[in-house]
Amino acid sequence: MTRTASVSRKTNETSVSVTVDIDGTGASSISTGVGFFDHMLDQLSRHSLIDMQIKTEGDLHVDDHHTVEDTGIAIGQAIAKALGDRRGITRYASLDLAMDETMTRAAVDVSGRPFLVWNVDFSAPKIGTFDTELVREFFNALAQHAGITLHIQNIYGANNHHISETCFKAVARVLRTATEIDPRQAGRVPSTKGSLA
Repeated sequence: MTRTASVSRKTNETSVSVTVDIDGTGASSISTGVGFFDHMLDQLSRHSLIDMQIKTEGDLHVDDHHTVEDTGIAIGQAIAKALGDRRGITRYASLDLAMDETMTRAAVDVSGRPFLVWNVDFSAPKIGTFDTELVREFFNALAQHAGITLHIQNIYGANNHHISETCFKAVARVLRTATEIDPRQAGRVPSTKGSLA
C-alpha cells in the first residue's frame, strides 16, 4: 500500500502544490516565500518522516496570512488523501517535547474529526518578520483539512522561536507515531464504529 498523495490549490490569493509520502524518510523540498515558515515546515517533514514537496506562491505584498493558511489547508488535504480510510493506523499519540528552556506538549487523534485545542502564548507579535499568530492559523488549517483532532500546549518557554519550533516538532512526532501502521491491527480501521469519520 502506497500512502502518497498530491494536492493543488489555486485561488486569487495563492497557488499551492503539495505532495506527501506518509511512509517517507523526512525528505523535503519547500518554497513558500516566507523563510521562517519554510524552516518550520522543514521541521514538520523531518521529524514526522513524512516526505513533503511544497511550492506556494502567495500575495506576500499583502502579508503572510494567506500563504501560511492555504499551505496548511493543502498539506492537510494531502495527508487526508494519502491516509485514505486510515485502515491499520495507530491513530493516537501524545508527546512532551523539550528544546532548551522550552517544553511543548502535543496530542493527536487521527480520527477523521477535525478539532484544534491551542494553548500557546507568544510574548511578542513577531519572530523576525513572521507574525506569531500565524502559527495557530497554520495548525488550525492543518487539523481541519487533515481531519485530525490536535491539542497543542506550550508548558513553558521564554524564546518565541523555540516555542514555535517545539510546536512544529511535537506535532511532527505525534503525526509520525499516529499514522504508522500498527501490525496488531491487522488492517482494521482502529474504531469500534468500523470507520473513522
